[in-house]
Amino acid sequence: MLILGLNAYHGDVSAVLLRDGVLVAALEEERFRRVKHCAGVPTLAAEACLRIAGVTAADVDVFAVPRLPRAHLWRKAWFALTHGPGRGLLQSYRARATRHRDLAGALDRAFGLPAGHVAARTRHIEHHPAHLASAFYASGFDEATVCAIDGFGDFVSTSVADGRGSTIDVRHRVFFPHSLGMLYLAITQYLGFPHYGDEFKVMGLAPYGTPRHVDRMASLVTLDPGGGFRLALEYFRHWSGEVAMQWDDGPPVVGRVWTEALETLLGPARRPDEPVTSHHEDLAASVQALFEEAAFHVLRGAHARVPHDRLCLAGGCAMNSVANGKIRRHTPFTEVYVQPAAGDNGTALGAALAVWHARAPRTDGWRMDHAYWGTAYDDAALAGALEASGLTAADGYVHRVIEEEAALCDEVAGHLAAGAVVGWFQGRMEWGARALGARSILADPRRADMREIINTKIKFRERFRPFAPSIIEEAVDEYFEDAAPDPFMAQVAVVRASHRARIPAVTHVDGTGRLQAVGRAAHPRYWALLKAFEARTGVPVLLNTSFNENEPIVEHPSQAIDCFRRTDMDVLVLGSHVVVRRREEAA
Repeated sequence: MLILGLNAYHGDVSAVLLRDGVLVAALEEERFRRVKHCAGVPTLAAEACLRIAGVTAADVDVFAVPRLPRAHLWRKAWFALTHGPGRGLLQSYRARATRHRDLAGALDRAFGLPAGHVAARTRHIEHHPAHLASAFYASGFDEATVCAIDGFGDFVSTSVADGRGSTIDVRHRVFFPHSLGMLYLAITQYLGFPHYGDEFKVMGLAPYGTPRHVDRMASLVTLDPGGGFRLALEYFRHWSGEVAMQWDDGPPVVGRVWTEALETLLGPARRPDEPVTSHHEDLAASVQALFEEAAFHVLRGAHARVPHDRLCLAGGCAMNSVANGKIRRHTPFTEVYVQPAAGDNGTALGAALAVWHARAPRTDGWRMDHAYWGTAYDDAALAGALEASGLTAADGYVHRVIEEEAALCDEVAGHLAAGAVVGWFQGRMEWGARALGARSILADPRRADMREIINTKIKFRERFRPFAPSIIEEAVDEYFEDAAPDPFMAQVAVVRASHRARIPAVTHVDGTGRLQAVGRAAHPRYWALLKAFEARTGVPVLLNTSFNENEPIVEHPSQAIDCFRRTDMDVLVLGSHVVVRRREEAA
């Protein structure tokens, strides 16, 4: 059976393909359309999934969609009667429901199928159950507490469930308009970061500040017994129908969700063109602290309802890796699993897995332990892209082919140890928001100036943004305190004080790092590169950031070449092809 999961008309639209319950491919549309967090219909991602599997859309048995517009109708009606939202909110819901009704037709047209073909094979899965399925069914756990925390989906912001075998039994929900995702978004916008997905900027800024405004900010949310919570709605606009949202083809747009009452509480909002001051750093620290307090309250309530030792976490708020790294210290859970596409992109996976497990009892205990589910290019494609690029010796580049892996990794490790910034393009592309050694920019973590070099000359982004450490799995305990060997950069951990001076470029201002534990089985070439760098330097760690420059992570080798050429990277490695800017040779 072929199941194509499709997250559509939302942020981070995506597609995944299962064959007889086995994941074959998982891709985000943004990588192909080159639009960050792309909304609309993921036709290019779906086509790539089908191409990887060697099938066509006509072969698909089920199209699984993580959206159920008729879910919780009585709650929606009650909310409309009791809160009197404006016509804009009701029109927005109707418009999104209409788009989803038309989704099957759009897919028919995109794939050249007869009218009605996709509709007859479509299964709708409610948004939050899709989140829950994406976490639990990918965890390999026989049983676990499962929790999803996000903005909203199908009128729900938070859900708690008991995962056992092939079943996920929802035990608790928090409904619209109350949402921890909306709380964080409101302060993100207030701090002058207006774009969809900018919350991670606030998470990176928070360690520079002191959470001195938590008491005042606590007015925004009330924590209720049992893990519930309520927003103080006078500070928010999302429920009133006055917020413009755009989920069609292109970048998603969410208008301002906070009211003027927030400025009365916290002072004037920062404009995007204003400098970031210590006051803004303190506000970022305060919302991160408040979010953590509320999230741990939800998770402690979840454990009380479903008392397993293991937690599977999903939803957009599960991308807050700083909070994730503290869960085991602040809740009863002893193990935490967050799959690499925990946000709305992952609902495509969850919808597909939910359909499969409803039909076939779970027996295999499959665990997603790597993220390499995307496209790959063979040596002929890489060589062709380089030949077409004009990266020649006359233009100041030296191109070598090193087919033997140990020699390749030793060569690249030498460049890294000498201070080079390396674009690294290998194997299948990552699934999820993080570059994990397949489409990465790499550098020496021992150089204290490397963070500023990459931020100002390669990434062209804010100076407060941290970089992540990739580390061989065997050395995690040596470098980090009580850290889970997370392969997805989903949990921030404390760098041991004795090692912070050794890896300053990947140690954030608060002494932490969003680590990626690299296992030999999951990514043998990246592991070999880390070992080669360790052999040269004594440090089994590399600075790892996404291969892009104010754009989605590169998908095609030509995009990697373009990014290399327009930035100040020193070395480009495409498979076995190594391209060096001649200035390094002269040095």
